Amino acid sequence: MKWGEGIHNIQAIVLDLDGTLLNSNKEVSSRNLQAVMNGHRAGMKIIIATARPPRSVKAMLPLELLNLSSLICYNGAWVCDAMAGIEEHIPISQTATARIIEFCLEHLPRCIISLEVQDQWYSNQDIIDSTIYDPQFHPIMSTVDQLKAYHATKILLTEFDAWDHLQLLFGEEANIVVTDQGKLIQIMNKSVSKDTGIMKLCGHYGIKPDEIIVFGDDYNDMEMFRMSGYSIAMQNAVQELKDIASEVTASNDEHGVAIILERLLSERISPE
Repeated sequence: MKWGEGIHNIQAIVLDLDGTLLNSNKEVSSRNLQAVMNGHRAGMKIIIATARPPRSVKAMLPLELLNLSSLICYNGAWVCDAMAGIEEHIPISQTATARIIEFCLEHLPRCIISLEVQDQWYSNQDIIDSTIYDPQFHPIMSTVDQLKAYHATKILLTEFDAWDHLQLLFGEEANIVVTDQGKLIQIMNKSVSKDTGIMKLCGHYGIKPDEIIVFGDDYNDMEMFRMSGYSIAMQNAVQELKDIASEVTASNDEHGVAIILERLLSERISPE
């Protein structure tokens, strides 16, 4: 959709967090917050769609925004809307979790493996990389055998070498995405991505794909860009996302989300 073609019918705002709604200090600017809150007041559904776990989302979002938002966490493996009574968790099977861990131990011996399991974080090594992980949280130390026994909500890999064989072997049974400038591999159930969570929530509210505006910056936002009516890539987004976006806005440090929402709300009030 081009700007102006049905843009006044937008019913849902979907926001990625890191690199999008959050600035480089991992904060929601006052301008971005005001613009999103104004969207809610105008009757639009607010959906947060992130790779982060619920605990991290709750720690980062201002309370007034958190209280009115639907949440899609772990790239779609966990979906929650308290007001609608929706809570869905779709993990990787225990068998597939164990096989992926065994493969990584054998073929990616340098990599650090950790698991998210329903908002609990487990690893066999301490993790202190604050450029990728939230420094206020630390994983529960676990043995490899303990990790292999879980139905992982998400598997996380860092400090890895070439990983092509991982995609070749497990791409048919898991959703594998590389993000954070190639530093992080995120592995989820094959059936989930951000767009599956969006469709779950919007289907409940009777919101159609062409009534959704989405904001993002990284590879795990590709599917939701393809399914939405209007997609906004941040200036700091990966080029592949910019290439399929309806529009590119300013960076996450320049209130890029607010710039678009302010224009959208202005035109809804006084359409040309």
